[in-house]
Amino acid sequence: MSEALPDSDLLRLTVEAVHKAGSVLRERFGDVVRYESREELMSVLAVNDDAALGILRPALTGLRPDAGWVEDELDGGALPPGEWWVVDPAEGNVNHLHALAEWAVTATLVRENRPVLTVVHVPLTGETYTALDGGGAHLDGRPLRVSPATDLGLGLVATSQARPDEDEKVVRRVGSSITAMLFDALVVRTSVPATLHLVNVAAGRVDAFWQFAGARADLLPGALLVTEAGGRISDAEGRPWTPQSDSFLAAAPGVHAQAVATLSR
Repeated sequence: MSEALPDSDLLRLTVEAVHKAGSVLRERFGDVVRYESREELMSVLAVNDDAALGILRPALTGLRPDAGWVEDELDGGALPPGEWWVVDPAEGNVNHLHALAEWAVTATLVRENRPVLTVVHVPLTGETYTALDGGGAHLDGRPLRVSPATDLGLGLVATSQARPDEDEKVVRRVGSSITAMLFDALVVRTSVPATLHLVNVAAGRVDAFWQFAGARADLLPGALLVTEAGGRISDAEGRPWTPQSDSFLAAAPGVHAQAVATLSR
């Protein structure tokens, strides 16, 4: 019976599950959590993940029992055929541990490697961003639209670190791209997580976001939100983006080509 639900109903029920998970993480938020080693860090990160997953996994599996489940939010690349839940139970988990406000809970249903619905909930502000394939992007029910900007030189742009311990070539490429954007854009923001930059692109607050490498859970929610808000998605060289791409660019249409030119230098 649940499999017969239209995607619009699935989106509504996904919002409910993500809100519940967000409430659990909000209750855990407050003081800075100290750690003395990478192993200890991974342990405390896992506690947050598990707290949210304890709500998300049974709820979303109940909605789509036959859908696969992506176990590692840092994984990249294409998914096998069929439906998959791509979930980041604590997007920006390190920020949460450091008592910083930039974190969220995300859930995206992917069908044949195409995101068809997504929810990004920011528990500390109460904001909920949603998108449905062909149904638009919304913030708390209000339609979102990307920036009308046409001049990258007047634009606010952003990037994010893809993973800890990233390959040296990727790290150097990130550094070069930031330098190029510092010359060509008005302001460059660099912080994690990627998803919160992407909701800002969808909302017209940020004109472009780029990242090299990346994980599905980082990029799929924002890719759908930006596309449904009228933005353009590609790789850094302007080619069509897929989860297998080695770079990602989301931008307002009026600055997309300029961003590609900057990142391709």
